[in-house]
Amino acid sequence: MNRPTHGALHHVEIWVPDLGRALISFGWLLEALGYTVFQNWKDGRSWRLGVTYLVVEQSPALTADRHDRCRPGLNHLAFHVEDAAVVEELAAEAAQHGWRLMFPDQHPHAGGEQHYAAYLENDDGFEIELVAINSPNEGEPD
Repeated sequence: MNRPTHGALHHVEIWVPDLGRALISFGWLLEALGYTVFQNWKDGRSWRLGVTYLVVEQSPALTADRHDRCRPGLNHLAFHVEDAAVVEELAAEAAQHGWRLMFPDQHPHAGGEQHYAAYLENDDGFEIELVAINSPNEGEPD
């Protein structure tokens, strides 16, 4: 494995209220994006892509039963995908894995006319954005 770029993201840990639901929604999505299972334990699992990994864990210290992306803290995670066709493919399959399309009346340009993406939310309130790599404004805050 190559040495990571200084400042590159090492990992993200997400506490979830129901590990089973998280494995269905996050597990499907991460594996569809090319991540592979990295670690697995009673209360959690992680998936790795390159040097970065993402953890979902049902911690006994959790203080709420739903994520609220409008409160301080994490609003959403955004992932690069190959192109618009892959955005559409994943958005179409998402409902079978615990996700719903957000802003369906604005899809795929809810982030602006030059931004091709699908915004998905799962049953626990976590939002994921799937961004076509060839979007002209890719990398700009949304």
